[in-house]
Amino acid sequence: MNRARKTLLEKLFAEHGQALVRFVARIVRNTEDAEDIAQHAYLRLQKLSDEKELDNPRAYLYQIANNLAVDQLRRGKLHTEYVSQQMPAEGETVGDDHADHQSPERVLAARQQLQSIYEAMDSLPLKCRQAFLLHRTRGLSYTEIATEMNTSVSSVEKYILQALKVCRRRAGNN
Repeated sequence: MNRARKTLLEKLFAEHGQALVRFVARIVRNTEDAEDIAQHAYLRLQKLSDEKELDNPRAYLYQIANNLAVDQLRRGKLHTEYVSQQMPAEGETVGDDHADHQSPERVLAARQQLQSIYEAMDSLPLKCRQAFLLHRTRGLSYTEIATEMNTSVSSVEKYILQALKVCRRRAGNN
């Protein structure tokens, strides 16, 4: 990157850094994610400015940040919908309407499925397992988990989704 472009990015960051984070935070409603998105916007602008001369770099920067924020919201919505479809509602049972009838075969199958889930949990990467357990055992929100794990909410979403997929895959193989 030539010196002029580097100076341009430094100037944009100095003049608009906090304003850009506030702008994005109003969209995603999370300061940590807004900071991540703003950083990615600067990186994209840097790549774009390497390829061509920009008429209005500030406008490009804000448009890139807006697009990234909307993409994150869209991914979050898809993630929430997926999780809600995959997990039964509270008090709802999966499968058999005769859940009160616990035959030895069903008990054995349930134990085997539970063992598969334990094995799936053991196979997960540490951060993935930690996020999933914080959510399921302590009932923490994704934002609370992100704070506790010192990571972004989008990372927590990815960790929990990965854990759900592994558990479902393992439980379905029995």
